[in-house]
Amino acid sequence: MDTRTVLLIILSAVVAVGLVLFQYRNRSKKMGRLGLMLSFLRFLAWFGAFLLLINPKFAKNTYAIEKPNLLVLADNSTSTREANIPSVMQAIKENSGLSEKYNLHYHSFGKTLNVHDSLDFQEKNTNIAQALKAARTIYGETNNAVVLVTDGNQTLGEDYEFYVKGQETPIYPLVVGDTTRYEDVRVGQLNVNKYAFLNNKYPLEVFVNYEGEGTVSTRVSILVNGESVYAENIRLSSTSRTRVISTLLDANSVGIKNIRVSVASIENERNTTNNQRTTAIEVIDEKTNIAIISDLLHPDIGMLKKSIESNEQRAVSIKKPNTDLKGLEEIDLFILYQPTASFRAIYNYVQQKKLNTFTITGPKTDWDFLNAVQNSFTKNSYEQVEEVAPTLNTGFSIFNIADFDMEDFPPLEANLGDIIISKPHEVLVGQRIKGIDLDEPLLAVLGTDSEREAILFGENLWKWRMQSYRNQQDFSNFDELMGKLMLYLATNKPKARFTVDYETVYEGSNTAKLTATYFDEAFVFDANASINVQVRNKNSGQSKSLPMLLKGGYYVADLSDLPAGEFSFTAKVANENLSKSGSFTILDFDVEQQLLSSNFEKLGRLAENSSGTLYFPSQTNGLIQDLVTSERFVPIQKSEQNVVSLIDFRLVLGIIASALALEWFIRKYNGLI
Repeated sequence: MDTRTVLLIILSAVVAVGLVLFQYRNRSKKMGRLGLMLSFLRFLAWFGAFLLLINPKFAKNTYAIEKPNLLVLADNSTSTREANIPSVMQAIKENSGLSEKYNLHYHSFGKTLNVHDSLDFQEKNTNIAQALKAARTIYGETNNAVVLVTDGNQTLGEDYEFYVKGQETPIYPLVVGDTTRYEDVRVGQLNVNKYAFLNNKYPLEVFVNYEGEGTVSTRVSILVNGESVYAENIRLSSTSRTRVISTLLDANSVGIKNIRVSVASIENERNTTNNQRTTAIEVIDEKTNIAIISDLLHPDIGMLKKSIESNEQRAVSIKKPNTDLKGLEEIDLFILYQPTASFRAIYNYVQQKKLNTFTITGPKTDWDFLNAVQNSFTKNSYEQVEEVAPTLNTGFSIFNIADFDMEDFPPLEANLGDIIISKPHEVLVGQRIKGIDLDEPLLAVLGTDSEREAILFGENLWKWRMQSYRNQQDFSNFDELMGKLMLYLATNKPKARFTVDYETVYEGSNTAKLTATYFDEAFVFDANASINVQVRNKNSGQSKSLPMLLKGGYYVADLSDLPAGEFSFTAKVANENLSKSGSFTILDFDVEQQLLSSNFEKLGRLAENSSGTLYFPSQTNGLIQDLVTSERFVPIQKSEQNVVSLIDFRLVLGIIASALALEWFIRKYNGLI
């Protein structure tokens, strides 16, 4: 308690005595002991009131010594299986000098940072940058040191070499694995489409890479379902390390085609695991033709074509409203962009053929014409353009939108006005203007099993696709939503209560999963369902039952522990006559096995960028000694001040109230009032 507070308390006592003397000086002399008692009670009331105003506090300081953190991050990927990481970790754990100077924290990492240090070397991917980022988030950036035990080969994420620039945490890489450089040829990247159409040709692009200082000759072979379809002899050297092979292959039958690309091994080549790589393509015999009808030049038009055609099962053509109607016979779905009176013939054709439509409106839409030409919806447009922000309806049930994210999506431009939709519908995206949610749809899906429509009440949809790229560095979030919308509009099938989404081909088991949505009879999402998946290996005949677990607004089954091969599955809802079946292929590909040597050069640059030092397993004792004797990492004294009030407000208020009440009662009893 400081001097000022003490002086205030003394002053309060003096003032309280002064006030009591002023009020009871004459009376206390006449009343004797009774006057002294009343004066004392009045003093307690005044003094207590002053104490409440002063509120004296007592500050207590406690001091603690905090040791620096030493974070030991061990690579748990399959590429380090032969490295002697356990002995390195054991040497660090058994050193008493490190435990005395540092708070030791052990973690393993692969795709993500794990909270434990147990090592089984089963991780199929390595993300060093994510491990460093997670460690920084957990432990902060100051008074830390990181020992990174790894071979330096990263298969996922941003480049760790540049991630650490500008950070204060020094990193000490300890390189494990074989640092010798061997001659090696390998099949690198394969570029192929997901789908091809029957009786067409599809492109395949192969990158063949060479590491070495000489000149080698080898042969590249391409097999589809075990049948050789292409071969070529190539030469590689230290000045020409990469060869790109491009070819067109025939899609002559429907189904999934497994493509294996292999390169013949060279003399004394040590790692032949990376001499072959597999991929797959699905050959289909149908294609959805979509026409965008527009009288305007607008970025939305090109964006829609690009987004919809990201799935090769769909082809988009752009036409004017006055196009020859005979050329529309093959169109399965019409996208009507900001219709005006010039669309009359198109609307007559659509209504005559009973075709489904996706109508996009905006400031240039002729609402008088549009309200009159169709009976699905009307809008009383005020001819006032406003920016309308989107709000996603997570309860949308017509198709699965569990993976769709609208975070930070910009507003669209639309005319203000009251919207009336006269057919059964569900709102996928609602409207928000200036932070206020309106009871109006921005994107709605309506119709029945035989007639389906979608309506978007705003232009500049291209901004949503751009924001999707900013959020996730690709367009898949937006394109998948558009794909599901196009699939729904292009097929007139009854809405399903139970749906299962999956890829037909997975490149490695670590990405394999099934997702499902289930709705009750009122088409309300059921979060309490019991869904099981029976997966069968087509080659071995072995079956495995997996539960689907609830994750947000959908169910998911993790297939990452399945081996490579072809599988069929059946997903069933317990106590319901609902099931879905399908098949998928998991390719035999382990990216960790593609790299044989440790990348010590890159780890050296990582150490340099973070003001650390590079070490090898033979220098483990030197690393430990340097960390123990380093003056960069010293304990920090931290103080904690605990401020405690010296008075209890409730107690003081009780004393004041009691003193005043007792004074009043005594005065009343003695006839002094």
